[in-house]
Amino acid sequence: MAKLIFNEDEEIEVEDGTPLKEVCEESGVPFACEEGVCGTCVVEVTEGMDNLTEFTEEEMDFLGEQEEERLACQCKIKGGCVKLSF
Repeated sequence: MAKLIFNEDEEIEVEDGTPLKEVCEESGVPFACEEGVCGTCVVEVTEGMDNLTEFTEEEMDFLGEQEEERLACQCKIKGGCVKLSF
């Protein structure tokens, strides 16, 4: 099981491999295109970036080289703990 922590106060356990979109949408992250083009779902990863899947081509095109931000519609949690802020 993996753990997502939102804005330091909301903790959710999810299965390894869960897309962030499924959980983030329920926690208030806005979504629009859901294809990695619009950037509406940008989240800041404050801890556990290595516990997310590799950057997609869409993320690289939109965000460029990043150490803190991801598009919630494009990545999955591999396991462990990830802290997000939005």
